[in-house]
Amino acid sequence: MAEEEETIRPEFPITRVKKIMKVDKDINKINSEALHLVTYSTELFLRFLAEKSSVVAAEKKRKTVNLDHLRTAVKRHQPTREFLLDSLPLPSAQPVRVTKTVSDKKPPPVGTRRIDAFFSKGKAKVDSP
Repeated sequence: MAEEEETIRPEFPITRVKKIMKVDKDINKINSEALHLVTYSTELFLRFLAEKSSVVAAEKKRKTVNLDHLRTAVKRHQPTREFLLDSLPLPSAQPVRVTKTVSDKKPPPVGTRRIDAFFSKGKAKVDSP
């Protein structure tokens, strides 16, 4: 009896991986077998990084994986650390939040009036049209 070959279908879109590979100007043609191999190996690598990062997040009793967890997971794995650690962005000490001040707000459209004076405690004049 002949054995049936099981084809492995990667979860990543193959056409997107092909476009990313063609960004390199040295690559003119891509063999379909090589494309499948690169797509599947990329999927396995990202799965590996996600699993290792989730382990670090669980050790720190967090439910969400963040950049610090990913950097720690990469540091713990020697082959990955050698090529990937320099490419990861450095973590910032505090996340920067941008808050709008009164001067950053847009002026009201022409023909509109502010009604702050109406709601103030003292009586204020209200412009009549």
